[in-house]
Amino acid sequence: MPNFILTLSCADKPGIVSGVTSELFSLGANIAESNQFWDRDTDKFFMRIGFTAPGGVDKDAVERALKPVIERFEMKTAVIDEARVPRIVILVSKFDHAMLHLLYQIKVGALRAEVAAIISNHEDARSIAQAEGVPFYHLPVAKGQKAEQEAEVLKIIKAADADLVVLARYMQILSDQLSTRLFGKVINIHHSFLPSFKGAKPYHQAHERGVKIIGATAHYVTPDLDEGPIIEQETARVTHAMSPEDLIAVGRDIESRVLGRAVKSHLENRVMLNGHKTVVFA
Repeated sequence: MPNFILTLSCADKPGIVSGVTSELFSLGANIAESNQFWDRDTDKFFMRIGFTAPGGVDKDAVERALKPVIERFEMKTAVIDEARVPRIVILVSKFDHAMLHLLYQIKVGALRAEVAAIISNHEDARSIAQAEGVPFYHLPVAKGQKAEQEAEVLKIIKAADADLVVLARYMQILSDQLSTRLFGKVINIHHSFLPSFKGAKPYHQAHERGVKIIGATAHYVTPDLDEGPIIEQETARVTHAMSPEDLIAVGRDIESRVLGRAVKSHLENRVMLNGHKTVVFA
């Protein structure tokens, strides 16, 4: 039996859940999972439903059945056929810990995805890509040629039919044009010191200030640097006895886990954009 995910958002009104579930019932579908949220501040309703359907009921049939209720409530919806394995493109620079964590999660089945390509502005990750059987593209960023480099990046993303682009410690700032074009489809990871400790060596800056908590944030990329809608965060306590190198080790571990959870939530269609924020269903 095929499995589907339905996500929807609209202005909150009575009858939304009843209308949707009635149409699914008419198809003979069985709801396996349901999450919903009403944002009182914006009066918007969000819902995610996982369901199975009898043989012969495909994605087109589901969308046709839901069309009347979608139009009645002016919903923004997406129907996802879970038979398709999501495809991701990873961008990385020299620090490979976050990328390696993603590759391991995929290998052991904790993350259901296929890495369609690895892109880097350095050669360091080539051997890892080759060992994993993943196409590797070395695209350095020459001075004054950022637009040309990003055009090549976008070409690879399109050719790979990627569902998501993951910046796994990719130490280049995406242009406003590319960030806007791929909005909602690019996830970045960074240390959560920003904006307190911007620039080079943030862990060293944090050590000098005697911080007691460090962490990481995974968010969608927008033209506003490191200020996109947040998907996942984690912190850890540190002490005065820890060196900058100790903080870096703890920080990289957190970055890997946070990015992995954010990617998993996105690929399972558990993240819904809500203005500058997100709704993340467990």
